[in-house]
Amino acid sequence: MVATVAPDIRDFLAAPVWRAMDVDDEGRLLAGCDVPGTTQLVELAFDGTPTWLTDLPGGCSGRYVPGQRLVVVEHDQDGDERQQLSLLDLRDLPAEPVGLDRLQPLVRDPRFLHQLVSVRPGQVVYATNRRNGVDFDVLIRSLRTGAERQVYAAGGMVEGVALAPSGDAGVLTRAAVSPMSEQLLLVDPIGEPARELTGSDLPAQHLFPSFASQSRLVVTTDREREHTAVVELDLESGRWRELISRPGLDVSGHLAPSGSRLLLRVNRGGWAELELHELDDERAPIPVALPGAGWIGEPTLPSPTWSPSGRWSAISFSSPTVPGDALRVDALTGEAATVASSQGGLDAHTLSLPTLHEVPSPAGRPIPCWVYAPTAAGGPLAGSAVVVVHGGPESQSVASFNPVIQGLAAAGHTVLVPNVRGSTGYGRSWYSADDGRRRLDSVADLEVIHAWLPQVGADPSRAALWGGSYGGYMVLAGLAFQPQLWAAGVDIVGISSLASFLRNTSGYRRAAREREYGSLEADLDFLERASPLARVDSIRAPLFMIHGANDPRVPLSEAEQLARRLRQRQVECHLLVYPDEGHGLARRRNRLDAYPRALQFLASHLGG
Repeated sequence: MVATVAPDIRDFLAAPVWRAMDVDDEGRLLAGCDVPGTTQLVELAFDGTPTWLTDLPGGCSGRYVPGQRLVVVEHDQDGDERQQLSLLDLRDLPAEPVGLDRLQPLVRDPRFLHQLVSVRPGQVVYATNRRNGVDFDVLIRSLRTGAERQVYAAGGMVEGVALAPSGDAGVLTRAAVSPMSEQLLLVDPIGEPARELTGSDLPAQHLFPSFASQSRLVVTTDREREHTAVVELDLESGRWRELISRPGLDVSGHLAPSGSRLLLRVNRGGWAELELHELDDERAPIPVALPGAGWIGEPTLPSPTWSPSGRWSAISFSSPTVPGDALRVDALTGEAATVASSQGGLDAHTLSLPTLHEVPSPAGRPIPCWVYAPTAAGGPLAGSAVVVVHGGPESQSVASFNPVIQGLAAAGHTVLVPNVRGSTGYGRSWYSADDGRRRLDSVADLEVIHAWLPQVGADPSRAALWGGSYGGYMVLAGLAFQPQLWAAGVDIVGISSLASFLRNTSGYRRAAREREYGSLEADLDFLERASPLARVDSIRAPLFMIHGANDPRVPLSEAEQLARRLRQRQVECHLLVYPDEGHGLARRRNRLDAYPRALQFLASHLGG
C-alpha cells in the first residue's frame, strides 16, 4: 500500500485560478490566470488552446476592443491600485508573453487612477481622479485620434457607466449619501449638465445599468424593496417597471449589447443559479447548467461579460472544490462550456464541502453560517475552530473556493464562515444593520457564533478568528471587545482604529467609507470608542498580522501602531510586511510564504 500525504495549504495555494474577463464574437475568451505568480492575460481559442499574452510586473486585467484585434490592458504597480491603461495588438499573436515595454501606452500617469469602465468600437471609457486626486471624472477616448471628451466631472466616486446605443447619452452611478447606495445620473457626452434620475439621498442600490434601447434603461436595484430585482426605467416618462424578481432572494441582471438578452443570477444564500432571459419575449427562461453547485459574479468573481453581438457570454465559476474556471455560455442554448479548468491539481485531495446553517441569535434574526468540517481525522487540532470573517463589510461569504479555508480544514480545524450583520445577499435590512453607530452589533455576532461552537463539535476554549480588510477589523475587535473568548487571531490588512484609518486612507476612498462607518467630523467619539486600538489593553490573545507596504486602502500604519502597543505590553504579536503588495497578497510567492506561517501560528496555539 502506498502511503498518502495529507494536503496542506501550499497545495491549495498552488492550484491555478482562471478568471474570464471578456469574449469576442468568434467565441475566443480573454482570461486571467495566476500560474505565473500574478494574474496575467491569456487568450483562449474556441477549443481552449491558450496563448499567454502578458508578463507584467504586477497583476492585470483587460477587455477586447469590439471589432478589432486589440485589448485594453489595465495594470498597476505593486498593488498600489493606481491603474494605468495600455493597448495590446493581437493581429499577430505574441510568440511569448509581452512585458510593459511592448504595450502601447494609452492613458498613463502613475500619480493617479485610471479605471477602465467600458470599451466601445473605437473608444475607451474610463474614470480618473487626476483632476484633484479625490473626485472622479469620466472620459471617452478615441483610439484613432487620442482625442478625449469629458462626460462627467461633478465629483464623487463613479461606480458604473453605460452609454446609449447612439452614443449621445449615458447613465452613470455614483456613490449616494446612504451606505451601500448609488445614485443614477443621466449624462450627455457633449457636456450638458447631468440630470438626476434618482435622488442622492435615496437609500437604494442601482447596479449594472445598461440600455435596452435609446430610452429604456435596465438596472438591478432594491429601490423600494427589500431584495434586488431587475427593473426597467423609461427615460422619457420616468416610469419604473419590474422585469424579473424572485421573492425573498437577490437577483442581478447583465444585459447583452443588443439590449434584448439578459443573463440573470439568482443568489440562494450564497449558491448561484443562472438563467438566460429574452426581455421582450414571454418564453420561459433558459437555465444555464453550471459545472456544479457554486458561484459566479460579484463580490468574489468578475461580473459576466458579453460578446458584441450577444452570441456568447463569458463567466468565471468557482465552488468550494473548484478554484476558478473560465466558462463560455452559448446564448442560444444555455450550454456552459468550461474553456479553462483549475481542477487538475486538486483531483487527489480530499476537500471539505460546506454545510449551511442558521445560528440562532438573541438579536432575533439568525446568522447565516457556512461550516467546513475538518478533513484530517484526529490529531492535535481535533476540536479546534477558526471563524473566518469576510471583508467589505458590504460583501458576502459565498460557495466559492478559498485556499485558506481548505488549508485550515486540512490541518484539522473546524472552519466557520458567518455572514454577520452588514453582509449582502440577505436583503437591505441585514446589510444595513451595522451602519454607522451600529458597528459593534456585527462584532456582537461573533460572540453568538462562539457560543454556538459546541453544536458543531468544536471546543470554545480553542477558537480563533481570521479575517482580511474589514474582516481584519472584526478579528481585532473580537480580540479587544471579547478577550475572554478567543485564543488567537490572524489579521490581514485590517483596521486597528476607525478614526486613524479614515484620516490616513486614500482621499478618494475617505468619503465613500465615511458613509458606512461614520464621519470624522460628526462621529469621532464613536469611531474611537469602536476601535480595537482603544481597547488594546484588553487584548491578551496572540496575534499574527499580514500587511502590504503599498496598501492604499488600509495603510500599513494601522498594523504598525497596534503591533507597537501590543509589544509594549509583551503580548505575542507577529507582523509580516511585504514591500511589493497592496491591499492583500496578490503574488503567489508571498501567499506561499505568509499563509503557511499563519497556519503554523494557529497550530501552536489551538493544539489540544
